[in-house]
Amino acid sequence: MARDKQVFFCKECGFESAKWLGQCPGCKQWNTFVEERVKAGAKTTSVKRDRVEPTSIRKVTASDESRIPTGIRELDRVLGGGIVKGSLVLVGGDPGIGKSTILLQMCRLLSNRGESVLYVSGEESPSQIKSRAERLGSFDRDLMLLCDCDMDNIEKEISNGDAAVVIVDSIQTMLVEEIGSAPGTVSQVREVTARLMQLAKQQGKAIFIVGHVTKEGTVAGPKTLEHMVDCVLYFEGDNSNGFRVLRGVKNRFGSTNEIGVFTMGENGLSEVANPSELMLSGRPKGVSGSVVVPTIEGTRSILVELQALVCQTNFNMPRRTSVGVDYNRVNLILAVMEKRANMNLWNFDAYVSVAGGMKISDPAVDLGVACAIYSSMNNKVIPEGTLLMGEIGLAGEIRGISSALKRVSEADKMGFTTCIMPSSSMDAAMNKLSIKTIGVSSLTEALSLI
Repeated sequence: MARDKQVFFCKECGFESAKWLGQCPGCKQWNTFVEERVKAGAKTTSVKRDRVEPTSIRKVTASDESRIPTGIRELDRVLGGGIVKGSLVLVGGDPGIGKSTILLQMCRLLSNRGESVLYVSGEESPSQIKSRAERLGSFDRDLMLLCDCDMDNIEKEISNGDAAVVIVDSIQTMLVEEIGSAPGTVSQVREVTARLMQLAKQQGKAIFIVGHVTKEGTVAGPKTLEHMVDCVLYFEGDNSNGFRVLRGVKNRFGSTNEIGVFTMGENGLSEVANPSELMLSGRPKGVSGSVVVPTIEGTRSILVELQALVCQTNFNMPRRTSVGVDYNRVNLILAVMEKRANMNLWNFDAYVSVAGGMKISDPAVDLGVACAIYSSMNNKVIPEGTLLMGEIGLAGEIRGISSALKRVSEADKMGFTTCIMPSSSMDAAMNKLSIKTIGVSSLTEALSLI
């Protein structure tokens, strides 16, 4: 009898090897190989396809993508204006964050408008989906459910049905018999995604697939999975509070890094029309170490609260902790403050956090981090109506930032009175706003103002 053989796959690029390797020869990453057991003699089915002739680009007519509005404005914003027909969308996030909830809410709104929707689940029974759907609202029209893990049956149902939108929950539970390995392995995930992508492109149906994530926060399976799909959406947030952020990491039909803000309640996810107001709710007054900074997420400006706590250390080496801000960036700012602003921080612990659970990678919050640390160390309260933004260089200079007018306009709408910003980013259009703008060119100049 033929024995099963062991094959090793790279989680990042899908490289296949007969033995375990420390470094992948394909993508040069370390410790990325996982072991899979494959049935001996198992072969993938090959489909004979017609020959496709190349087409001159001058003969191709460019037209706007046909989009289907979901009825959820925040989701439409992240998708770039709605669901594009023939697209393949990957939705990832931690368990219980709201992936299946928002997709089921989308299905309810689409089916109530008369759109044909197919919901494929490999994890739940029809009664479980029904009980969860009743908590989200009433279904005026039918929503087709298919609870199966066999990819051959799912492929036939999608091809023979008339569903314009298909949900597959989740990709790690789908099984292709010809592969011979267990569901959720690299080879299974790669083959299932390839089949779904071919269905979406050939038949013009929009397919959403839910992906489980690893402990590192990335979608389980090969990294090529994210390269194959048209759009990658990630759910962020803390399960302890109801705040959720849907972020578009990749989008072939719209802008990337666009976010949609939601709150989780008893009846599912609710949209947040004004994220800045939600982020600043509950902000303490008259407390040192608290500042407000604007960040650009996609095409919108959002005001968030930065908090810093500086205290005398009890150890030989001071502790440096950051939540929501890059740890190395905080250490860089602390080093610049010691060198350029003559602050002795070598014997102080420093803790920096973004209130509300947001994750910020915008360098324009550097000045806010520095001023929050300075405020906490000297126990000086920054005025409540003051906004800070600017990137800090290693020479202690305040460098210009992008979309400065959009940030200042958002602060003006939220009622802020003063904005400390880089002198190189000052714009004449800001004079028409009621907010007062103060330009600074160095870190010491900015710290002297507070």
